[in-house]
Amino acid sequence: MQLQLTIIISYYKAPDNLKLILLALNEQSSNDFEVIISEDDHNEETKAFVELSRPFYRYPIHHIFQERDDGFRKNIMLNRSLLLCKTALVAFIDGDCIPHRNFVSAYIKNTKDGCFLSGRSVMLGENISATIKKNKAIPKLSFISLLLSDSKKIKEAIYWPFLSLSIKNRGLVGRNWGIKKKYLMEVNGFDEDYVYAGVGEDVDIEWRLLAYGLKRVPIKNKAIVYHIYHPRTYSQTDIKKNYDLLHEKRITRHVKCLNGIEKIGKL
Repeated sequence: MQLQLTIIISYYKAPDNLKLILLALNEQSSNDFEVIISEDDHNEETKAFVELSRPFYRYPIHHIFQERDDGFRKNIMLNRSLLLCKTALVAFIDGDCIPHRNFVSAYIKNTKDGCFLSGRSVMLGENISATIKKNKAIPKLSFISLLLSDSKKIKEAIYWPFLSLSIKNRGLVGRNWGIKKKYLMEVNGFDEDYVYAGVGEDVDIEWRLLAYGLKRVPIKNKAIVYHIYHPRTYSQTDIKKNYDLLHEKRITRHVKCLNGIEKIGKL
C-alpha cells in the first residue's frame, strides 16, 4: 500500500503523552500514513520505548532526535523531519495533542494544490487530562462528555466532515495543520533563526506561505486534536523576542527564508 500522509509529531520530554498519541493513531479510520517523532531532545527512555513498541503499531514509525538538548530547536527538527518524509502530504501535531480517529482521513481528503490546511484543538482540562494519563487509555472524547468536563473550546470537538460550521478563517496553529510537502520545500522549510517557543514554527511559516501565494483553508471540526493540559512553559520575554524577529523578517520579505532546509540538505 502506498502511503499518502506523513504525521510529524513535535515532541519534548513527555513519554506518557506520546504513548496516548500513538495509541490514538493506531485507531485511525485510515491507515495510509506514516509517523515521524521529531524529538527536540535526546531521551533514552523515549528511544527505548519506540524501539520496543514499534512492532505493535499498524503504521511505520520513524524517530529522530537531537544529540543533546540545546534548548528550543523545534524548527531544526521539523526541517530534518521533512527530509525524512516519504509522502506528498504532511500534517503537523505537537506531542501533547491526541488526534481524533478521523484525523488522517480529514487531511488526506482535504489537502489540495494551492493551499494549506489550518485545524483547531479542544483544550482538555487539568482534571480530565490527569484521568486520561492515569488510566493510560483514551476514552470516547465526545462533545457531551467534554461538556461535562473541565475542558475549554469544546465546540472544536464537534466532528462534522461536510460543510464548515464556522465562517471564521483563523490563523495557523502549529499543533494542527497540514500542507503538500512541495510548498514547504519551495519556501526553504522552517526558519531556524527562531530559537524561542511561541511564534517561529507557525506564525512565521504562515506569513511566508501566504506571501508565496497559497490560501489558508480552515479544517475546523474535520481534523480535530485534543490538547492535553500542561502549565505554560514559555515566557512573554521569549515571545517578544520572536515577534521582534518576525517583524524584521517581514520587512526584508524573505519569503524563502535564508536559514532553512536547503542548508541541511547540503550537509
